[in-house]
Amino acid sequence: MLDVIRLRVLVAVARYGSVTAAARALNYAQPSISHHIARLEAETGARLLQRVGRGVRLTDAGRLLAERAEEIIGRLDAAEAELAAHVGLREGRVRLAAFPSALGTIVPAAAARLEAETPGMDLMLTEAEPPEAVRMLRAGYVDVALVFQHYQRDLDPEPPSPAEEGTRGRLLLDEPVCLVTAAGPAHREPAPRDSHEGQLEADLAAYADHRWIAGCERCRSYLIRQCSRAGFTPNVAFTTDDYVAVQALVAAGLGVTTLPGLCLRAARHPGISAIALPGARRHVFAVTYGDPPDPPATARLLDVLAQVAGASSADHLLASATHAAVTR
Repeated sequence: MLDVIRLRVLVAVARYGSVTAAARALNYAQPSISHHIARLEAETGARLLQRVGRGVRLTDAGRLLAERAEEIIGRLDAAEAELAAHVGLREGRVRLAAFPSALGTIVPAAAARLEAETPGMDLMLTEAEPPEAVRMLRAGYVDVALVFQHYQRDLDPEPPSPAEEGTRGRLLLDEPVCLVTAAGPAHREPAPRDSHEGQLEADLAAYADHRWIAGCERCRSYLIRQCSRAGFTPNVAFTTDDYVAVQALVAAGLGVTTLPGLCLRAARHPGISAIALPGARRHVFAVTYGDPPDPPATARLLDVLAQVAGASSADHLLASATHAAVTR
């Protein structure tokens, strides 16, 4: 049977990059770290570390075990915290990881409601993009991860699901994705078209010759898919995940982009115009780990997030964007 203390040592070496740094973080003597690693290698029958110059690095087997060990230790720590709360040894605590535009919109509203309605609740917030947030969730560093997935209604066979092995997702928000262009007389853009429902929609093909601003590979893949659907490959001239910087670049006439509703709610530059892309949506989920029921603090946070997201749906952007397009 693998020893949990030795697994903690391996995780520390993987996280901090050296035996010396791991010893410092764990408050162990350096020979003790080396001893634990040697015993763990004997237990597993695998070489976990290899020397590189004056340092060490994990082997493939070491990386695999460290990743699994991080999840195991995280779940143990989470179980200890949940049990302590259950028997009344500490107040309710819940930890949330969320992406930036959610931290700028629905999360503060949810946190304020929690503080007002559940004074004993201790809410801890961490900024993390979806892949990192899910990793933190699986490792037990957070109790809830806010993630998003894009969805194209007329292309995708069914709405996205955030569920991975051992996780559960609750849909909080179904928001529009908008084409964002410069506004004002100096930046006249192609007019939006009328949809069959009488609403204004962005004509993406009209921007095939424009420069584009894109984010990370994960989000960029959705932009490229949208442009491919419109018959062109975007000329990506600028790359940034900062939605404030993106809007400033657009307002300066340096390119066009697409942004989901929460980004425009969190901060909106006065020099831009936004109008919905037909069928383009982004689903925001609250993801938890393990089988139900959730601990009381986690369940309360999920309920409050759902209430806040439902009460302040980003779909109001459609009306304001349509008004901007009609009046300019």
